[in-house]
Amino acid sequence: MPGAEQGRGLGQHVLAPPGDGHRVTGPGEPRRDGVDAIQQAWLRERPGTPVGSIGVITRIWWIGKLLDEERRATHQRTGMDAATLDLLSTLRREGEPYRLPPGELARRSLVSAGAISQRVARAEREGHVRRLRSTEDGRGVLVELTAQGHAAIEHTVDDLLTHEEGLLRALTPEERTTPAGLLRRLLADLTEIRQRARG
Repeated sequence: MPGAEQGRGLGQHVLAPPGDGHRVTGPGEPRRDGVDAIQQAWLRERPGTPVGSIGVITRIWWIGKLLDEERRATHQRTGMDAATLDLLSTLRREGEPYRLPPGELARRSLVSAGAISQRVARAEREGHVRRLRSTEDGRGVLVELTAQGHAAIEHTVDDLLTHEEGLLRALTPEERTTPAGLLRRLLADLTEIRQRARG
């Protein structure tokens, strides 16, 4: 049974940055990267090791890290943090009058009621949202996007999506439909597995 040190080594190999692995192997040959090098190394050292998942999951992991860095840079540039962006985007996509109950905001944002309450409170202090009493029963609360919040999210979304469109420049519009469909299926399956595990 591998020891703790061996376990850490496996993780380091799987998640190691591309480094020298990024290269073109030769004219007419497909471009190879660090993930290919990791797979080959494991097969060399441990023939028969099932390395197929590395080709998918490690690339998703690396892409996720790179995109996270890009998102952080966008947040710094626009002055809007990720949690506020998520909140205001959810309200903006709802359409006029841009309001939702906190419970629905939490559900759509995949966060707890406590977390959404903190997000709303912070956005309210910044003037991006306001809380209203529900007209249905007078007891429920609705969170509504303010004019200031609307202007802020319009500017941020324009900046964000224009920038992220450029990040996909290596793929044609037609090529993007394939990974989008496959990732949709994978996300749905992983979500179902997690929900079953939670009971």
